[in-house]
This record gives sequence, C-alpha cells and structure tokens, in this order.
Amino acid sequence: MAEHRLPPVVARMWGRETSPRHGPRPSLDLGRIVDAAIRIADRDGLEGVKMSSVATEVGVATMSLYRYVGSKDELLIVMADAAAPEPPVLDGRPWRVYLTDWTRANRDFLLGRPWLLALSQHTPPAGPRSLRWLDRALAALADTGLGYGERISIATTLAGYATRQAALAHALNRTAAATDDSIAGLAGYGDILGQVLDPDGYPELTAAVRANAFGVAAEWIDNADFTFGLDLLLDGIQALITRGNS
Repeated sequence: MAEHRLPPVVARMWGRETSPRHGPRPSLDLGRIVDAAIRIADRDGLEGVKMSSVATEVGVATMSLYRYVGSKDELLIVMADAAAPEPPVLDGRPWRVYLTDWTRANRDFLLGRPWLLALSQHTPPAGPRSLRWLDRALAALADTGLGYGERISIATTLAGYATRQAALAHALNRTAAATDDSIAGLAGYGDILGQVLDPDGYPELTAAVRANAFGVAAEWIDNADFTFGLDLLLDGIQALITRGNS
C-alpha cells in the first residue's frame, strides 16, 4: 500500500514536521497558539476565533501565526483535538460498562464546550487525543470476536450518538431560555405540533402529542433519555456479538 504524505496539520499535531526552520528561534509554539484559541472559543464562542484575535491573545502580529499553523481551518482541526479530555481509563472493565462510560464522557465534554459541536464534522479523528478515544473503544471490544471494521463502526456510531445528544441538549437550553416566539423546549415543541398536525395525515404523531409524550420526554431528556437510547445501541452491539459467536 502506498504511503501517503502526512498533511501539514497532522504532522504538526504529532510533532512530525521535517522541514527545517530558518531564522531566529521561534517565540511561540503550536501549543501556546492552540491554548489561546481555545480560551477565546470558551469565552466568545467559535465565531470569536479569528487569526487576528488569536494573535492578539498571544501578543504577536497575525502573520506570525502562519509559521505554526497554515490556516484558520488547520487551527480549528488542532483545537478540536486539543480541547478534548483524555478518554476514560479502560481498567479491565467489561465492554458494555466501559462503552457506557465512554459515550457519556464523550457527550459531557461536548456539553461543556458547545463550540466543539460545530467542529465535529470538520475532519475524521487524526490527532493524538481523538485517536486515543478511538483506540480505547476498540480495545474495550477486543475480546468480543468482532472484527476491526465492526469495532470502528461501533465507535463511530456511539460517538455520533453522543454528539447528537449534546446538540439536542444545547438546542433545548437555547430555546427554553429564549424570550421571543422561539419553541421553548420539548414541551413547547409538542404544543406547536398540536396546533399544526392533521390527525388524518399524522395519526400516530397526533396521538403522541395528545398523550403529552413530548412533555414527558422533556422530564428525562438529560439522563434517562440518554441512557434509554444508549441501551438500545448497546443491546444491538450485544446482538451482533452473540450472532458472530454462535
């Protein structure tokens, strides 16, 4: 298989740059730049992260940053990796116990840094920290008899579920806090649906609204709803393992 040239941003994240650097000793490094960008994102949201604002944060001219990071897009890729915490320790736990913790921890750090949600589709995991998350999920499933392709698909599915749940929680928090005519949370959403749905065209959804299903769901959106959906996924993984071992 042909060996692909490392993209510059990946080489930087892994300390694999080979091009010699001429001129005076750098006064900055990539880590300091990324830390500054993360501080800005935590404070002002992703829209506040500009090459000029990061340069101001570290006290250099904007053009000086391009010696360390090729573009804002590259900076965002490195930020997404650096802002993630370390994955939970596997510690010999059964795969289901570990992946429950892994998925919840994935959701929780996205809840703490909502700007990461905008970066989730930016690039496949390529940095040291994001690949440790993937590695630990694969390791948790190592004794299940599943192949690497299946294990990677499971990790991707669980990470996607964590992202969607975090995005939903943020959306509900925003709408619940709105003071205009925005839909205020799941209960408000159910009320809106009740006003527009045609029972002939949407019989089951209309029945669900009349049964206050969205109002009930709003009460368990944080933990019970998350666990309910996660258990469905984990039950499917268990069925896949059982089928493969039968």
